[in-house]
Amino acid sequence: MLKTPASERRMRILEWLKDPVAHFPPQRRLDLVEDGVTVAAVAEKLHVARSVAATDLRILASLGLLRTKRNCRHTLYRRDEVRIAEVARLFEKGW
Repeated sequence: MLKTPASERRMRILEWLKDPVAHFPPQRRLDLVEDGVTVAAVAEKLHVARSVAATDLRILASLGLLRTKRNCRHTLYRRDEVRIAEVARLFEKGW
């Protein structure tokens, strides 16, 4: 598990999702903070294929670091601040 989330790309995604309004373009009918960000928006910002971005987002979500929300055809992703704080505390304590 330790090697899986620790990629530079995934760390950038987590960083960008701290302030999605500053890092992603507005989405029609969506609030970037409340609803989340689409796979397409993340892929475009990373300059990678959607499948690559989707894999990174799914990994982060499976670890509990991101929350997902379905909106029509899209899955939206946003940070789970409570879970991220729990994980940070574990690392501070030496696991």
